Amino acid sequence: MRVAIAGAGAVGRSIAGELLENGHEVLLIDKAPTAISVERVPQAEWLLADACEITSLDEAALQRCNVVIAATGDDKVNLVVSLLAKTEYAVPRVVARVNNPKNEWLFNEAWGVDVAVSTPRLMSALVEEAVSVGDLVRLLRFSHGDANLVELTLPPESAIAGTAVGDVAWPQDTSLVTIIRGSRVLTPTAEETLEAGDELLFVAAQAREEQLEDLLSVRREEESAG
Repeated sequence: MRVAIAGAGAVGRSIAGELLENGHEVLLIDKAPTAISVERVPQAEWLLADACEITSLDEAALQRCNVVIAATGDDKVNLVVSLLAKTEYAVPRVVARVNNPKNEWLFNEAWGVDVAVSTPRLMSALVEEAVSVGDLVRLLRFSHGDANLVELTLPPESAIAGTAVGDVAWPQDTSLVTIIRGSRVLTPTAEETLEAGDELLFVAAQAREEQLEDLLSVRREEESAG
């Protein structure tokens, strides 16, 4: 897979290193000469250019990329890169970094963004996830279909604890993608029984999040009566 990363700062270089370790081709683009540190990520391709200019993106052969990551520290730049990547080069997957949470509403399909990653929101979500049981935590937003990656740790009093995945009447527009049980990562099957303490990861439409949380955290009737 070929990946272009706009922004060769600490974030961009870190992403590049991870992708290279996983066997992908990576091109780092930055307009600041001081950011071009080939020795830090020698396996990557480097391009000194402005990623907001069509001529630069032509030189980068963006049409050959499977993924473009807009990882600069400037939200305006990330939006322009995302829009150009999607509309001018038809890049299948565009991931954009959100620096200011107030701008998160802009990072959507209209601007060519498939996945928006807000570091402040993600850090907040991870803190919530660490201390919350029974509360739905939004980890990541996908622009297409207005869907989010959400997590909930199943509380002992949940009505579906002890129920097989296939026997649960899940809300529409939700999909259970992973069960994390202790140190194990389980692929959900219809026969898999949900246990208290399971961390459940879903891709869910935002409109269904409240319904999903009610389903997962509702108390058993006899316990509520007590």
